[in-house]
Amino acid sequence: MTAPRSESPQVGRRSLLKGAAALVGAGLLSEAFTLPVGAATIAAPPSFPAGIELYQQAYENWSGEIELADVWTCAPASPADILTVVNWARAHNFRVRPKGMSHGWAPTLLPAGADVSAVILVDLTKHLRAITVGSGRVTVQAGATVDQLTVALENAGYGLTALTAPGNLTIGGVLAIDAHGSGVPANGETRIPGTSYGTLSNLVLSLTVVAWDAGAGAYVLKTYTRSQPQIAAFLVHLGRAFVVSATLQVGANTRLRCQSFYDIPTATLFGAPGTSGRTIESYLRSSGRIEAIWFPFTDRPWLKVWTVARSKPLLSRTVNAPYAYTFANFLSEEQSDFLSQVVAGNTSGTPAFQNFQISVVGSGLIVTGTWDIWGWSKNLLLYVQPTTLRIVEAGYAVLTSRANVQRVIHEFYVRYQARITAYQAQGKFPMNGPVEIRVTGVDDPAEAGGGVSPQLSAARPRPDHPEWNTVVWLDMGTIPGTPDSNAFYAEMEEWIVANYSGSYATVRPEWSKAWAVTPRGAWTDTAALTGRIPASLRAGQPAGDNWDTARATLNAADPHRVFSNTFLDVLLP
Repeated sequence: MTAPRSESPQVGRRSLLKGAAALVGAGLLSEAFTLPVGAATIAAPPSFPAGIELYQQAYENWSGEIELADVWTCAPASPADILTVVNWARAHNFRVRPKGMSHGWAPTLLPAGADVSAVILVDLTKHLRAITVGSGRVTVQAGATVDQLTVALENAGYGLTALTAPGNLTIGGVLAIDAHGSGVPANGETRIPGTSYGTLSNLVLSLTVVAWDAGAGAYVLKTYTRSQPQIAAFLVHLGRAFVVSATLQVGANTRLRCQSFYDIPTATLFGAPGTSGRTIESYLRSSGRIEAIWFPFTDRPWLKVWTVARSKPLLSRTVNAPYAYTFANFLSEEQSDFLSQVVAGNTSGTPAFQNFQISVVGSGLIVTGTWDIWGWSKNLLLYVQPTTLRIVEAGYAVLTSRANVQRVIHEFYVRYQARITAYQAQGKFPMNGPVEIRVTGVDDPAEAGGGVSPQLSAARPRPDHPEWNTVVWLDMGTIPGTPDSNAFYAEMEEWIVANYSGSYATVRPEWSKAWAVTPRGAWTDTAALTGRIPASLRAGQPAGDNWDTARATLNAADPHRVFSNTFLDVLLP
């Protein structure tokens, strides 16, 4: 696996120009390349079941670093159709990959350069998106998006404590990789029943999955509840399973206030523990929900702070729809010019470009009147649209105590700043996208009424360290194809793993992002894939309830490895 492929100018140029020119939603580019069976340019799958829509389609991931031109894709109309496709695939030695909106970086769906001659993508977004809201719960099919789910919940008076920033993600996708938002309890805050401060996977009450039934000699639908041990492997499965639908718990909807600040010095916001003034810790105490977006080579981050506010604050502006920050969701002329420079191998304009980026935030918040907004939860929490500038991100989850959050962030800031300064002294600028920092709770099953915890979640609690009740998510962004970015990522990952260790903290990958990085690219560190990363989800867990247990459960549910690919064959053999 060699993406991100930042050391290849030719590949980088293709990805960058496509990303800059397209300006279309995730998946729209692929739709342009849809060909029915009769017009296909590749051999049709043998004896494919009649009555299920089948077509040739290009596949591209979010950053454009995984591009596969000719993939057979089908659109089943029902769960029964899914079983028909899966059992056909098993009989014909094909692999099945459930497809959502393709908004991800990691090769858990398809790796770069994969041989797809015996692969069928199953597009769940066309027909399998039913949503049924009940009392304190919602049952949703895997192809429904976060946008669709949150609208249905709001209409019924329900909401979520934290959300992914994009809404154009399928529920199947977000549950596969323990997608999350940002939120911990503010001082004095009481958790709303039915909500969780962990990842979205921690909301699951039951899952319906496709699993092998030895007695039937076929793949069938099986439903597991949160009290059954088997579900622990499916709550976060990294693409090694096929989830058809989920029932999630939900709580009463809340109104939030979101204030944006871009006048806090970085050295203060990310200051050492005990620093007075406007630190991350101070905002966590008062509000509990923050996101810091820091552009390298600038000294003022964009800090978003969400506060529960049942009535509208005097100075806030009411918003009745999500995606209020319109200035952040299009490609400007300046951004396009900078992309062209990066394609040409010239990154010297990075500091000026980053300062331009934060100036756009400041002026954009003023022009759009969005520096202080108020409304229902989804309208404040969803803000990234498919037309935003597409970058690659390396991401890590640091599990630590609530008391050490400021320390985690400060140490990261000091190291990151030191390394970009050292690279700058050599005339190198590997990082030209933002650092994004969010803070959540862990996936505590008590917040879901009991049962098991997700065995493969980056936010899984450590029983041997009950004080580690918080996750700091550290993401480092850059434009795909930027020279020296893989080397930089590899250095930072090595430091992150070593620094957040011992009795202080531990580190796991943020599954949807880039990790296991070497100078050759992300996901190329085989020693990490087969050693350190599995060990991070064994450590501190009971025997019979850890990484190996999850792997055994997933293998038992799919002994023929229909739901796998060459990357997962290494990570979860």
